[in-house]
Amino acid sequence: MKKNKWMLTSTAVFGTVFIAACGADNSESSTAEGENSDSTSEESSNEDNGGKESGGEVTVEHELGEATVPENPENVVVFNYEMLETLDELNVGVNGVAQESLPSYLDDYGSDDYENIGSLKEPDFEAINAMEPDVIIISGRQSDAYEELSEIAPTVYTAVDTENYMESFDSNMEMIGEIFQKEEEVQEKVDKLHARIDDLNETTEDVGPSLVTLVNDGSLSVYGEGSRFGLIHDVFGVPAADENIEASTHGQSASFEYLAEEDPEHLFVVDRSAVVSQGGEEQTAAETLDNDIVNETQAAQNDNIHYLDPEYWYLSGGGLQSMDEMITEIEEAVASSEEE
Repeated sequence: MKKNKWMLTSTAVFGTVFIAACGADNSESSTAEGENSDSTSEESSNEDNGGKESGGEVTVEHELGEATVPENPENVVVFNYEMLETLDELNVGVNGVAQESLPSYLDDYGSDDYENIGSLKEPDFEAINAMEPDVIIISGRQSDAYEELSEIAPTVYTAVDTENYMESFDSNMEMIGEIFQKEEEVQEKVDKLHARIDDLNETTEDVGPSLVTLVNDGSLSVYGEGSRFGLIHDVFGVPAADENIEASTHGQSASFEYLAEEDPEHLFVVDRSAVVSQGGEEQTAAETLDNDIVNETQAAQNDNIHYLDPEYWYLSGGGLQSMDEMITEIEEAVASSEEE
């Protein structure tokens, strides 16, 4: 994945000079009342934009191309929830959101105050076009729509590279900080996450072999190093029970017998059915794994089957809030096993 690059264009420089010149001319003919009105308007505008003036542009390179975005854009469309939660954490306002599968911790964005821009995989191009957004932020689920969205507005792709997770995470955060003029705040938050990960690695180095499985209405798939949930091994330092799992978006299909054969000391579980309705009464992950075969594994015998929050791990992941919560869940899983 390419390292994002930014460059402040000359628009900011000339824009600042132009604004200053116009301000000087207007001040000579303005009344005191007019000056107060202008000042109030400017202060309000700055508050909406994090206290910083916009007017320049930021050019970013990403995996799908390049986009020149207005600095501190005001009309923002966001598809992927990891970036929605990140902007929420940074107190950056957004205007359009994919509301169909919103995680509960982002419920506020499901109100009529925000334009519904379609589902995660089916953008409402007509609604987005009518909004005339300054920027559209997408991830992997919207990658097929990138070209069409780019014709509407500058479109920024922020998917995490699972083979270089933290490098791409850091790059995405830095890019968001640059676009919305939140560089220092973002860096401070990222540094804290890195410190927590370093501490976590000191506790996971002695953890026994572990497996990560996605359960979907009775079926299983497992994820290893370099995969969608591979950060458990690659970043958080939990040893993998099977180092030969195929790295793919949907994981490697597995059976209960496979779990028994690998016999992991820890089993980390993501329940897809809990957050993606399939129109019926789906079987929960706990129900699926409660059988004679799985119950004989070390993980089950030692109460080390850890059910991870699928809102953070499946719907989002890779944002400031979800990264914080994912670290916490692994910390708690490791701590519970140490207490036994």
